[in-house]
Amino acid sequence: MFLTETWLDQDNSAAVHIESSPPNFSFISETRMHKKGGGVSILFNELLKCKQMFYGSFTSFEYVALQVNSSSRAIFLNIYRPPKYCTYFFDDLVELLSLICTDFDCVLIVGDFNIHVDKPEDRWTKELCCVLDNFGLTQHVTQPTHNRGHILDLVISKGLNISKVLVSDVALSDHYCVFFESDISVHTNVQTQVVSKRYITENTGDIFIDAFLSTPPLSRFSVNDLVLHFNSKIPNVMNAIAPTKVKVVSGKKKSPWRNATLVKMEKKECRKAERRWQKTNLQVHFDIYKERLYIFNLEFKKSRQSFFSDIITKNKNNARALFATVDRLTNPPVPVAAEHLSTRACNEFASFFTAKIQNIRQAVSATLPGTGGVLSFCPPKPNSNTLTQFDPINDKNLQDIIQHLKSSSCSLDILPAGFFKKVSDCMIPDLLQIVNTSLLSGVFPQAIKTAVIKPLLKKRTLDTSVMNNYRPISNLPILSKIIEKAVFQQLNNYLIINGCFDVFQSGFRPHHSTETALVKVFNDIHSNTDSGKISVLVLLDLSAAFDTVDHNILLDRLENWVGLSGTTLKWFKSYLNERDYFVSIGDYTSERMKMTSGVPQGSILGPLLFNIYMLPLAQIMENNEICYHSYADDTQIYITISPGDYNPIHTLSRCIEQINDWMCQNFLQLNKDKTEIIVFGSKEERLKVSAQLQSVMLKTTDQVRNLGVNYGLRHEFQQPY
Repeated sequence: MFLTETWLDQDNSAAVHIESSPPNFSFISETRMHKKGGGVSILFNELLKCKQMFYGSFTSFEYVALQVNSSSRAIFLNIYRPPKYCTYFFDDLVELLSLICTDFDCVLIVGDFNIHVDKPEDRWTKELCCVLDNFGLTQHVTQPTHNRGHILDLVISKGLNISKVLVSDVALSDHYCVFFESDISVHTNVQTQVVSKRYITENTGDIFIDAFLSTPPLSRFSVNDLVLHFNSKIPNVMNAIAPTKVKVVSGKKKSPWRNATLVKMEKKECRKAERRWQKTNLQVHFDIYKERLYIFNLEFKKSRQSFFSDIITKNKNNARALFATVDRLTNPPVPVAAEHLSTRACNEFASFFTAKIQNIRQAVSATLPGTGGVLSFCPPKPNSNTLTQFDPINDKNLQDIIQHLKSSSCSLDILPAGFFKKVSDCMIPDLLQIVNTSLLSGVFPQAIKTAVIKPLLKKRTLDTSVMNNYRPISNLPILSKIIEKAVFQQLNNYLIINGCFDVFQSGFRPHHSTETALVKVFNDIHSNTDSGKISVLVLLDLSAAFDTVDHNILLDRLENWVGLSGTTLKWFKSYLNERDYFVSIGDYTSERMKMTSGVPQGSILGPLLFNIYMLPLAQIMENNEICYHSYADDTQIYITISPGDYNPIHTLSRCIEQINDWMCQNFLQLNKDKTEIIVFGSKEERLKVSAQLQSVMLKTTDQVRNLGVNYGLRHEFQQPY
C-alpha cells in the first residue's frame, strides 16, 4: 500500500503507522521536515524481505524507496510532488531515475505527481512523458484520480507486468484510490510461530490456590535446593489445572481498542454499507457509506482515547508509568530485523555483546597509568557501623515487596508476573522460607542467576541489520527480584542512616531524579550568568559503564567504603559470581554466556551497586574544587570563570585527566569523542573562553543534550528547550 500526503511529523509518524497497519504488515515512511503537510509511506507484508533505500534529498518532491529481495532486482518508489510550481522538478526526477533505472531490473513508481496527464497538450505532461520514454518507463493510469476529473496519481513501471488498474472513490479524500496488480517473484520470510501457552481464565487463580495449598511445604534444605523444589512444584500444579497448549500463530496482535464492542459493531455496519454501494453504484448508497465510515472513524477515535485515558487515570499518581506510556506512544519499539530471527543470529548477538565488554576492559587495561600515576582514595570518614547480617523479613514485608513489583514477565518465570502476584498469598510460606534462607546463609540461589537478553535498537532511524546499533536489554526471573528487593531495602536504609551516599548523586535514590540533577546545575549556571561570570559545563560520557564494573573492586567498595562484612558481604559475593545470560529473539535463543564483570542490568540492586562503585569519583572533583552533579553514569562537571581569569580552565583540564585515569583504574571507559563541553555567558567572553579551552585540547559545542534536555546557544544564554 502506497500513501501520499500522510500529514504526519517525526513525533507521531511511527506510532500512527504501527497502530493503523494491518496485521502482518510493516512500513517505511518519510515526513516533511519543519513544515506541515506532505509525507509519504509504504506499507508492506512482513513476509517480504525488504530494505529501505535512500538516494539523497530533493527539494522539489518527497519520496520513499523500498528494495524488494526477489529473483530480479526490484525497487518500489512512492513520490509526492507538491502542486506548487517548481522549475527544477524534472532535473531532480531525472537524477533520481538515473540512479535507480540502471541498478534495478524491475521498477515500480507510484504517487501523486500533481501533473494533469489527462491533458496531452500540457507542457508539464509533455515533459513528463519525454522523461519516462527516455528511461523506458510506462504510465498505466487512464481514469481520473481526482474529484475534479484529472489524472494526478500515477502508476509507472519498467520490467513489470501491471494489470487490472482500477480507480475507485472510497470516500476518504479528494483523491481516489488506485488499485492494480503485478506479478513479481519475491523471497519471503515465513513468520509463523509455534506458541506454547497456558490459557489462564478468571477462575484459574482460585483453582491454583486450592491446588497449591494441598501440596506439601518445602523441606528445610539449602536455598539452592529450596528454589529447585519450588520451581518444580509450581509447574506441577499448573500442568494439572492449566496444561500447556501448543498453537501455530502468525501476525501481530491487534490494538486493544480495535476489539471494543462499539468499534466492531460500527465496522460491521460500515462494511455492509460499502458492499451495498458497490453492488448498486447509486449516489444515495455512496452517501450512506460515507456517513457510516465517518461514524466508524469517530467511534474508533473515541475507543482509542478511552483506552489511554484509562491508563492515565489508573496511574495518575505514578509519573513513571505515565511517562512510559507517552514514550511507548511516541517512540514505539522497532522489531529486530528478519535476518536476526535464528539461533545463529542469537549466538552472534551473544558473542558480540560479550566481545564488546571484553574489548573495552582490554582497551582500558592497556591505558592504565604507571605506578606513579595511580590515584589512591580512602573512604571520607571511618564508618563505625557495619552491616554483618541481614535481618529476616516477615509475611507483611514479603507481601508488600511482591505487590510493588512490576507486572512485566520474564521468559524464565515459572508463572506470568501478573498471575504470580494475584495468587502470591498462598505461596507466602514457601517464598518466605526461600528469601530468609538466602539472607541468613549469605547465598544467592544459583538457579535464578541467569538473565534473558533482548536486543533493542538504540534509535529508530538506525539500520536494523547492524548489531552495533542494538543495546542489550536484560530481564530476570521474578523470584530473583523478590530476594533482591528484600536486600535492597535493608542495604538502602543502612546507606542512608550512615550517610554513605554521594550527596551530589541523584541516580536511583529516593526523592532524587534527573530533575534534581538538572535543576541544581541549571540554577548554578543561571546565577553565574546573572553575576557576569562564565560557566563551562562538561558532560562526561561512559561506554557500557554498568557492564564493565569489576567485581573485585565492587566488593572492596562494599567492604571498605560502605562497611559490609560477615554474611552480608558473603551474600554479595554469591550474588555477583557465576552469573550467565542468553540472548532471546522471538522463538530463538543463544547458548549461555558467562558474565565475569558488570552489575546485572534489569536488576533491582544493579543501579544501587553502581552508585557505590562510583563513590571515590567525588573526591577528584572535591580535591580540584570543581562543582559536579551525577545521575548514575551521567556526570556533569562545571566551573565558574571570572572575565580575564582563565586559571580554572587548567584546573578543569587536570581534573578531566584525573577522572580518565581513575576510570581506567576501575575498568570504566571515558568516551572522549562523545564527552561534550558548552560555555555559557556573554558572547564576547564565550569566544575567549572557548579559545582557551581549545588550547588545552578541549573542544566546545553550541548545543548539548543533558539528561534528556537540550541546552542550546544562539547569541546569549538560553533556557533549555
